Amino acid sequence: MQTEILLPTAENLLRAAEMIKIGELVSFPTETVYGLGADGLNIEACREIFVAKGRPSDKPLSLHVASLEMAERIGKITAQAEKLFAKFLPGALTIILSKNKIVPDFVTSGKSSVGIRFPANDVALSLIRLAGVPIAAPSANLSGKVPPKTAQEVFDNLSGKIPLILDGGQCEFGISSTIIDLTTLEPKILRHGAISEEKIWEVLE
Repeated sequence: MQTEILLPTAENLLRAAEMIKIGELVSFPTETVYGLGADGLNIEACREIFVAKGRPSDKPLSLHVASLEMAERIGKITAQAEKLFAKFLPGALTIILSKNKIVPDFVTSGKSSVGIRFPANDVALSLIRLAGVPIAAPSANLSGKVPPKTAQEVFDNLSGKIPLILDGGQCEFGISSTIIDLTTLEPKILRHGAISEEKIWEVLE
């Protein structure tokens, strides 16, 4: 497979969105790191993410959305989640909520919850809107390698494994999103990232 790197022009974004719709993989920038995207409701497409990355099958995939309405389609939005959405999203935060039936169990590794991410990046948001589906997108690197901050780093990891990389320049943060689990009795930070724990607790107090 030949891997193309293309600028995110309107034409190329449309092409990338069509690829997502038919179950192919597309790497795209977010404000944190580059993601490896597939239709998050298509089991076979998501399976290809695991293959390309060499990702362990027991690691759930988070879903990227471009609106609160899209988030409500895939997860049960709680009062705490509404506060975090209002303060930080779009932004570098992944919120884990109870999932709706529309989300395949394969995508969440059998869990009854799903991670929801609303990225603050115009290329990512345009791609999600044009595709019309939540996009599963872990970092676009081989499993165990450093998450990529540029299209070239994605190419160095995944050349020959994916058809398309949208080059949106260097990512703003270069570190992954913060992950908070709201399905437990007390909210729990599962991964420290671009948004500090202190800022999150200020909103949830």
